[in-house]
Amino acid sequence: MHAALELRHRNTDASDFMVPPQPPAYAIETEALTKKFGQLTAVDNVSIKVGKGELFGLLGPNGAGKTTLISMLVTMKKPTSGLAMVNDLDVSKHASGVRKSIGIVFQDPSLDEELTAYENLEMHCAMYGVEKAEREKRINEVIEAVELKDRLKDVVKTFSGGMRRRLEIARGLLHYPSVLFLDEPTIGLDPQTRTHIWGYIKKLKEEHGITIVLTTHYLDEADNFCDRIAIIDYGKIIAMDTPAALKNSMGGDMIEVESTKTDELIEMAKELEWVKETKKSVEGKVLLRVELGEQKIPELMNLCSKAGIPIRSISLRKPTLDDVFMKYTGRVIRDEAASARDAMRVRRKAWGRGR
Repeated sequence: MHAALELRHRNTDASDFMVPPQPPAYAIETEALTKKFGQLTAVDNVSIKVGKGELFGLLGPNGAGKTTLISMLVTMKKPTSGLAMVNDLDVSKHASGVRKSIGIVFQDPSLDEELTAYENLEMHCAMYGVEKAEREKRINEVIEAVELKDRLKDVVKTFSGGMRRRLEIARGLLHYPSVLFLDEPTIGLDPQTRTHIWGYIKKLKEEHGITIVLTTHYLDEADNFCDRIAIIDYGKIIAMDTPAALKNSMGGDMIEVESTKTDELIEMAKELEWVKETKKSVEGKVLLRVELGEQKIPELMNLCSKAGIPIRSISLRKPTLDDVFMKYTGRVIRDEAASARDAMRVRRKAWGRGR
């Protein structure tokens, strides 16, 4: 028995035991990634993994570290410490390779308005080293994907905001990126145009398997389209899961009450054992998190009547991502969105004057 095993061992080539190299399971992987600006820590010890083909949402208040984190992943800023891998390439050691493998659509306008759509795309091809023989084919492919083929020869300054956004997405796809970074892709657009933009984004993910990393102030977008979401605040990832799991983590139902005596209602609710959380919404309504909300509404109305607290309206709903965001950051993302739009308008005006 032992002799047979020994003979078999001698006749076995070492290559028989070699495991073929496996492709990386993640499109993006960071470990203790940190970025400091003097005494300020903008990104603090962030460790995330984004799977291939995943649509990953990054949410956070203004100044939370979203932009700095993405800037490191796209090689625009160097990490202070930690590791970041994109498409199995170290962003610090192989920046050129990373840039060739990703696409970026910035929040701020970055098209040349005096050029045609075709000229903008051709210039991008040249910048990314797309062979001349391939350029025409690639331009036609991406312009068809965003349904702008009939406007290919038109000057960009004649385009609507939604058309410009679609053209920017097309430009980001020209060099076959496997990861696409979208920074507020639909901010400032009307609801119908937002819906169309998301149609293109979903198509890219489903038909081409592109990994998409998204920042947005529209929580309905994150809820409906993201596979997973990470909430970042003060440079740290403070929550990360699927939208459904994050909402379920809130526990219970939300009772929303409108009253002329909100402060008295809040004080009374804080004394009730079955009220898990009490807060005031941006509209001035009182939000109560409870279990079995349907059963608690009659009891709450009775208590308010006895206490002389008038109720104008009362409703019951399940927790939303707005509630999750408020829980983890203490802020309302609608306020953040408004300030972001204001900042964008200022940048656009300055950009226009500069031209």
